[in-house]
Amino acid sequence: MKLLDYQKNPSAWTEKGYTLPRYNRDKAAAETQKNPSWIHFGAGNIFRAFPAALSQRLLNAGEYDRGIIVCESFDTEIIEKAYRPYQNLSLLVTLKADGSIDKEVIGSVTESYLAEGKDWAEIKSVFSSPTLQMASFTITEKGYSLRGASGGYIPDVQYDIDEPSAQPKSLMGKLAALLLHRYACGSLPIAMTSMDNCSHNGDKLKGAILEIAQKWQEKGHAPQAFLDYLNDSQKVSFPWSMIDKITPRPDEKVQEMLKSDGFEDADVIITQKKTYTAPFVNAEQAQYLVIEDHFPAGRPPLEKAGVLFADRETVDKVEKMKVCTCLNPLHTSLAVFGCLLGFETIYQEMSDSDLLAMVKRLGYIEGMPVVVDPGIIKPKDFIDEVVNIRLPNPFMPDTPQRIATDTSQKLPIRFGQTIQAYLKRSDLKLDDLKVIPLVFAGWCRYAMGIDDNGNAFAPSPDPLLDSVQQTLKGISLGSTVAAGETLKPILTNERIFGVDLYAVGMADKVEKLFQEMIEGAGAIRKVLHRTVQE
Repeated sequence: MKLLDYQKNPSAWTEKGYTLPRYNRDKAAAETQKNPSWIHFGAGNIFRAFPAALSQRLLNAGEYDRGIIVCESFDTEIIEKAYRPYQNLSLLVTLKADGSIDKEVIGSVTESYLAEGKDWAEIKSVFSSPTLQMASFTITEKGYSLRGASGGYIPDVQYDIDEPSAQPKSLMGKLAALLLHRYACGSLPIAMTSMDNCSHNGDKLKGAILEIAQKWQEKGHAPQAFLDYLNDSQKVSFPWSMIDKITPRPDEKVQEMLKSDGFEDADVIITQKKTYTAPFVNAEQAQYLVIEDHFPAGRPPLEKAGVLFADRETVDKVEKMKVCTCLNPLHTSLAVFGCLLGFETIYQEMSDSDLLAMVKRLGYIEGMPVVVDPGIIKPKDFIDEVVNIRLPNPFMPDTPQRIATDTSQKLPIRFGQTIQAYLKRSDLKLDDLKVIPLVFAGWCRYAMGIDDNGNAFAPSPDPLLDSVQQTLKGISLGSTVAAGETLKPILTNERIFGVDLYAVGMADKVEKLFQEMIEGAGAIRKVLHRTVQE
């Protein structure tokens, strides 16, 4: 069974539980080429598992007659090795919490381009089409960055700023050039739709493109009218969105299940840039995509595929619901204690009664009273799915070590905003929060790089790790030195916690919990168990 042969003997596929495209793929491809409406940048796993699958849902239902054109600018091997050899077909494997899987051949991607070389002319042609309605993006938050660690422009960005060329180097430079081309074709409207998992993603995209365009205007490489075009939301919009779907790298267990079916295209591809891809993509079943409904050229009827469209304020509320209460704080707490207690996967942690009690108390008891309710998604339903289906899913091999990366940058949003909301409410007491100070103390304990058995481990990368470890260097397991004064520079840091923990009256609790966690081996488990059972 090969992807390219799925039409030759469909029954051989369906008998083994594979869902096949129910539309004329050649006809859809021809219509897409003639009248393109949707182009996407970022050909990674999340694209194939989510936007491409949404497009197929519309095609299967007869609600739309065109597919998606995809472009890749960062890791072109993805196109060369995982797309083109299979005529842009892929296999979506949906991983269910009960251990079963769904398998669907996705054929909605009709063209795949490298955002460079000879393909550049094809992409420009798409951007000159009056039928193009949207360009979407899954390029990660780093993809919108113009500057490096030193604060100066990344060399490719500087090259693009100095003078527009026939072949821009940076993705943001390429997008600015494509929009300049679309402007020259008659100020054609378009929605530039970020689907990346970062807050106010549309603003990040707009800010990067505008900065380059502004430099061009100052240097005389683009007219003021081009800037006016970019700033006219009735011509070019940059909608906000909230996306939520976990798509881990191709999993060996899934690979073996496919091979046992006789599926021959299950080899994992590792590119030179260390991207893990394959002709198949595995993803969790749960998915959410909420987009600000601002499309000046119209859009595909994605609401019929399950996408929620709303105003900007509602999108922001959905983001806050997820990030501040219903998912991200639970993930972070599991990451910290998973590393300390020696767990290798998140789903294994959910079988631990203390950790399960911790995330339930954090979400349902401490977070829910101040959750931001967006109206279009019920917070209780969202968190129920997270706790009961998503986090315990044995097919999701996500690790606490990965999620613990950059924790110092996550704490102020994932926990600090809840603290601030409590402070504003006369009917709530900050002293009733037990898990949040436990997580803060646990993170300080984690930064020591010593697990609950007393063994050293390497904490995940974090921009503040060195300074925090320097502050904690005088503390060791079994130390009788009072930790309060040592912790003070950390606990007063509003950049870490979103508030000064001394100023709000939470520092004493964090200090006490930390002091108990350094008493010796097994102390973390003891403190965790006692706290979640209180």
